[in-house]
Formats: sequence, structure tokens, C-alpha cells
Amino acid sequence: MAVSNSVSHSRLLRNALLAIPVAFALASCGTSAKNSTYDLSIAATTSGPAIKNRQLLIATPTALQALNSEQIVVRVSPAEIQYLGQSQWSDKLPQMVQSKLVEAYENSGKLGGVGVPGQGLAIDYQLVTDIRAFEIEATGGSKAVVEISAKILNDRNGTVRAQKVFRQVVPAPSGSNLGYVKALDRAFSSVASQMVDWTLKTL
Repeated sequence: MAVSNSVSHSRLLRNALLAIPVAFALASCGTSAKNSTYDLSIAATTSGPAIKNRQLLIATPTALQALNSEQIVVRVSPAEIQYLGQSQWSDKLPQMVQSKLVEAYENSGKLGGVGVPGQGLAIDYQLVTDIRAFEIEATGGSKAVVEISAKILNDRNGTVRAQKVFRQVVPAPSGSNLGYVKALDRAFSSVASQMVDWTLKTL
């Protein structure tokens, strides 16, 4: 990517971030901020083997407070984050990731059952995840970064069957908020697909 394009993208991203104080001010006054609301999607295919004799519980992912909200994170330096102006997720990010992971495992059709805590499912294994990064990185040219740590726990004895860190980086050259969100969506979709395949091969 040419240097001039990187500068242009960074300027557009900074302009998008300028709208944040306005959104916060409207929220504090009890008026709904006019934010665009976005959801996540998942890949439709998986290559892992079928294991119909296993049932999996998807625990709610953990995340630092900066990620545990509806706000879309933008990293403007290694030590500083801001939020994308006039844009938000449709739910808190950990709940969205959990819901989409359940959907991904169910859509594979290769497990005996998939559920979340409180559904009364007879569980063989738990998928425990931590969202380490889910952000637009604005340094050195804008890109979407999704990194999720995953552990498969034996629900009967609490031992870790396997663990792995999944990370995907997708270029986000668009100067629009929608372009940045689409890049994050592509990165997450790839991570979710890899996670499903890994789980099926591990169990």
C-alpha cells in the first residue's frame, strides 16, 4: 500500500472517530444516538469430521472491559484505543461472539449437540474462549485484527483437552465505517471456521 493511501485512510479514520463525543453526549442526555448497528456473520462450510457422540457447551467468552461492550474498538497506537464513531455492535461483543460460535457449530451438523450455559444439555466438553483482540488497527495502514484464545475442557474432570490461539488479520483500506466493519466480519468468520474445524479434529 502506498504511503499516501495510508495517510488518507488514517485521516478518514480520525474523522470517523470525531463523532464519538457527540454520541456519548446524546446518550448522557437520554436521547438515542443515531448509530449504525452491525451484526457478525459466519462461514457456511467446515472440513472437520463428524462426531455425533459428543455434545459441546459454548461458554460466554471473557474479554477486557474495552471489548466487553457494543462499541467498535479502533487502536490508534500500541497503548491507545478509541471507538468508531456513529457505529456499534448489535449486542455486547462477547455475547455476539458466543451466539455466532453456537451457530457455526450447529450449522456444521457434525456434533451431537451444542448449547450454552443454562440450557440443561448433558455436556461432554466445554469450549472456553477469551477475546484478545477484535479491533481496527490504524497504525501502519488500517486492518482488522481478530484474535481469540480457545480451550477445550473435559466437562467431567475439568482437564484441558487442547488449547490454541486463533488470529486473523484482514486489510481494511475502505474509508467508510461499513468497510471497517466488513473487514472485522471477514476476520471473525475466518477465525470461527478455523475454530470449528480444530474442535472437530480434536474431539
